[in-house]
Amino acid sequence: MLVFLDTEFTDFIDCELISIGMVSEDGQHELYLEVQDFDRLKCNAFVQAAVWSQLGRVDGASVSKAELPGRLRQWFDSLPQEVVLACDSQHDRDLLDDVLDGLWPENLAGWLDLRQFQVNPTFDRAVAAYHAATGQSWHHALYDAHAHRAGWLAASNAC
Repeated sequence: MLVFLDTEFTDFIDCELISIGMVSEDGQHELYLEVQDFDRLKCNAFVQAAVWSQLGRVDGASVSKAELPGRLRQWFDSLPQEVVLACDSQHDRDLLDDVLDGLWPENLAGWLDLRQFQVNPTFDRAVAAYHAATGQSWHHALYDAHAHRAGWLAASNAC
């Protein structure tokens, strides 16, 4: 099962997870969590402007840093088959690794780097079209994961 992953974080230099979104290729499984006790002092100006205003909009998404690993493991355990995570940034993968303390879920079978698909105009148009059609903001981990899914589906169907 392909699962699209996106994260929002404080800064490229002093990375701390703010939120994480994942959605399966079939759209049947999704998870969105926001870390309620991240260090806001670490956030750069872009994150303050583009990410902060989007927090708190999804009911039940707020978790503490201490709760986060358990919630992630519980979600992975609920998935019906092996998972290949697809993301467009090494930061997404590294942040998930940090949260899970390097102990990957047993059903995680691999990774797909979406950067190779971002050069495909069909992928890029579908990502932008998702945001335009749904009105969902960019730089929101769940909405960006859904947008990557839309890009992947469009590029896959174009082949």
